[in-house]
Amino acid sequence: MEKEVWRFIDSGNCSPAFNMALDEALLEWHSEGKIPPTIRFYGWNPPTLSIGYFQKVEKEIDMEAVKTYGLGFVRRPTGGRGVLHDRELTYSVIVSEAHPAMPQTVTEAYRVISQGILEGFRFLGLDAYFAVPKTEEEKADLKNPRSAVCFDAPSWYELVVEGRKVAGSAQTRQKGVILQHGSILLDLDEEMLFRLFKYPNERVKERLRQNFKHKAVAINELTGRNVTIDEAKEAFFKGFEKGLNIQLERYELTDDELSYVQQLARNKYETDEWNFKR
Repeated sequence: MEKEVWRFIDSGNCSPAFNMALDEALLEWHSEGKIPPTIRFYGWNPPTLSIGYFQKVEKEIDMEAVKTYGLGFVRRPTGGRGVLHDRELTYSVIVSEAHPAMPQTVTEAYRVISQGILEGFRFLGLDAYFAVPKTEEEKADLKNPRSAVCFDAPSWYELVVEGRKVAGSAQTRQKGVILQHGSILLDLDEEMLFRLFKYPNERVKERLRQNFKHKAVAINELTGRNVTIDEAKEAFFKGFEKGLNIQLERYELTDDELSYVQQLARNKYETDEWNFKR
C-alpha cells in the first residue's frame, strides 16, 4: 500500500512571534484545504519562554527574570504551562480532526501523534513506551515496559523514555484541525527555568522543582553523549514517518506564504494585547 504523503517544513531558528504565527497559519491553510497534513520542526532565536493560552502573566511569570536572561516571550494558542525553549527541537503537527487515522478524543489523538515522538527516541537508541498508570498493579507492570498496557482507557498517555516521563506537548483544535506542538529537549537549564516563575514561597518552589525532575528529561542526560540538533532532526523525521506510517515531503514556504506569516506575527503574536491579555 502506498503511504500517505504529508508535508514537512524545517523552518530553522525563528522569532517567538513568527513560530506561533506559522503554526497558526498552517492550521488555517489546512482547514481551508490549501495544504496537506504537515509536520514542522523549528528552533527559537532568541531562546524563549512560551506560556499557555490561559496563563496569567502578572500572577505567574517573573518578567524581570525573562528580561535579565534576554529571553523572548510569547503566548501560545495552546494550553499548558510555561515552557523554556532553548536547547531543543520543537515540533508541530497539523492534521484534520476528520483524518481517518485521528481518533476523536484529545488523549487518543495525542497518543497517535506522539507515536512519532516515541519512534524518534527509539531511533536515538533510547527505550520509549506509553504508560497509563492507574492501579498499583499497573504501576508495577509498567516497570516492565514490554507488558501489555491497555490503551483504551480514557486517561492521559504518558510517554516514558528510559524510565522518565517526557512531558511537553500541548494541543488545540480549531476550524476542524488539530494542532499539537511540543518540545524535545536536548539539554535543560533547570536553574534558569525555575527563576522565570513566581511562587507563593520557597517551599512551593522547591516542591515543584522536585516534581519537575521526575517529569522533564533531556536527551543528552539520557544518552550520556552529545546528540546534535541535526542528529535529533534525522531521528524524529524518521520517527514521524514510521510512527504515523506516512511519507514526509520537504517543503519551503513561498514568498506569499512567508509574508502572510510575518504579518500575522506582527499583528498578533508580537502585541502586548495578545501576550499579556489575561
